[in-house]
Amino acid sequence: MAEIISWNVNGLRAVLKKGFEDFFKAHCPDILCLQEVKAQEKDVDFAPDGYGIYWNSAVKKGYSGVAVYSRHEPHNVTCGIGIEKHDQEGRVLTLEFEKFFLVNVYTPNSQNELKRLDYRSQEWDRDFLAYVKQLEKSKPVIFCGDLNVAHKEIDLANPKSNQRNAGFTIEERRGFDHILEAGFVDTFRKFNDKPEQYTWWSYRTRARERNVGWRIDYFCASEELMKDILNSEILADVHGSDHCPIRLQINKKLLA
Repeated sequence: MAEIISWNVNGLRAVLKKGFEDFFKAHCPDILCLQEVKAQEKDVDFAPDGYGIYWNSAVKKGYSGVAVYSRHEPHNVTCGIGIEKHDQEGRVLTLEFEKFFLVNVYTPNSQNELKRLDYRSQEWDRDFLAYVKQLEKSKPVIFCGDLNVAHKEIDLANPKSNQRNAGFTIEERRGFDHILEAGFVDTFRKFNDKPEQYTWWSYRTRARERNVGWRIDYFCASEELMKDILNSEILADVHGSDHCPIRLQINKKLLA
């Protein structure tokens, strides 16, 4: 069995001061995908033995950014999705392996007062889905990360009071509908249909302590890979960020 872990760390330099190295040593994932690293590679002194390190940082310093630590050397690494208006913010990093593409993504937040909702729903969501569907023409795809949407009412603690808040608007949820309609699988829900399973909690009002959260971090996979996906789970006991990590366990032959 091989393991891929995804985690929005809300600042890699910050989480390195909060037990990140202990977490890494405890899990030793085959691949670790990080979002919202808020750093350039030269700013981070964390390079575990045996891992290749791949970065896509935002042009704006201290903002956004994704990184991947991998024990398995990819055939190819691509930053962004090839559309300039999206690729300034360091939100996508694609690793091509022999049997699949792995895409690490940090989806834009629609922000307070939904200032970026039109950009998010009408441009980003459409273009990102088109990108992964294009990849899928060559080989199957796993994409993971902070998708900044709770898809169903089961995926957040207070759905009624969040109907027009970023992350639970009709437009954003419809964008996730389109992902499923395009043939990708929300892997967590294939293994777990229980409520109160969250990956993000506001720092305010002791939300994590009370488990008043949202499930906005995902592993999505091409249907043809599901026979080799063994489990998809939330590591809710891991602290250090306002998000917790999520883990995908796969047949090791996919990375052979």
